[in-house]
Amino acid sequence: MQQGKAQNGFATVAIRAEDQNSINQISEDAKSAGYHVISTELICELFDNPDYPQADIIIYNVDKWDDRRCEALSNFDHDVKVTGQHLIITSKLEFLENIFGCFNRSNPKILIATHRFEMALALARLRPAADVARVRNFADDDRLMLLRLTEQIENIAARLDGNIGTRALTDRTSEASAFRFESASAEYTEPYDPGSERLVRATRPPLPDPRLVRQIIRQRQLRARFFEGDLFADPAWDMLLDLTAARAEHTRVSVTSLCIASGVPPTTALRWIGQMTEAGLLERVEDETDRRRAFVTLTEKASEAMARYFADLGREASRFV
Repeated sequence: MQQGKAQNGFATVAIRAEDQNSINQISEDAKSAGYHVISTELICELFDNPDYPQADIIIYNVDKWDDRRCEALSNFDHDVKVTGQHLIITSKLEFLENIFGCFNRSNPKILIATHRFEMALALARLRPAADVARVRNFADDDRLMLLRLTEQIENIAARLDGNIGTRALTDRTSEASAFRFESASAEYTEPYDPGSERLVRATRPPLPDPRLVRQIIRQRQLRARFFEGDLFADPAWDMLLDLTAARAEHTRVSVTSLCIASGVPPTTALRWIGQMTEAGLLERVEDETDRRRAFVTLTEKASEAMARYFADLGREASRFV
């Protein structure tokens, strides 16, 4: 165990990991990012004597799963929510459902099968400096555009790291510009409708036939056979399509399944899920039969938007029949 206080005004990090090698690697990454490591512990040593380190950021490396870890991490999730500390969880894809189910209060940054550059980026985003504070005050559109820029940097870093083959879980890809969070141009002015203020909200159209949505998804995936998948990367739209079909089918979507549907690496998909949740498009739904599990679904706002989109799409198509 290593403990101490922050030095020279550095932000502080506490590390909890499964083995000493992981502790050493994460410590090196944290120090390279400008943090001061004040505490390290093996997770197995915390079962009987849990501690709650007073660090700016707590990093948990979870590479095993059992009932004791589930209970300990659920309790820790509650305490971190109370203290307001930042939390980073690194784990394997096979434990994603468990991690997502356990940490339902503290809103951690979850890194799955992470590369070291992803840990560095996560630490940089959480650094409590003035420039980061300004980023948090950006408008939603600007924050999402910044997210896209960050992903481009990650793709470049992945190529340099020689891990090009790990960028996606499957060959499923997405369509460029089908659904983008972008700010309107400065020249754009919405046309004024003198009767708009008197309009009553129209009745919401029904969701589209899920067979149609699944067909669109299959058509989008087909492009990966002929073009580079990154050319069409748009995980937000892919996830909205998948959740729209599931809602129309009255089925539930796990976070792992949604990550696969996004067509991007799980860590990137989880970041998008977090951003879309903050934007009011997605929401977490607890499993009534197992409180340790959770699903992701469209909000009413997003469901209505997708229903209206497909209704307008149908009207456009009918013009050419």
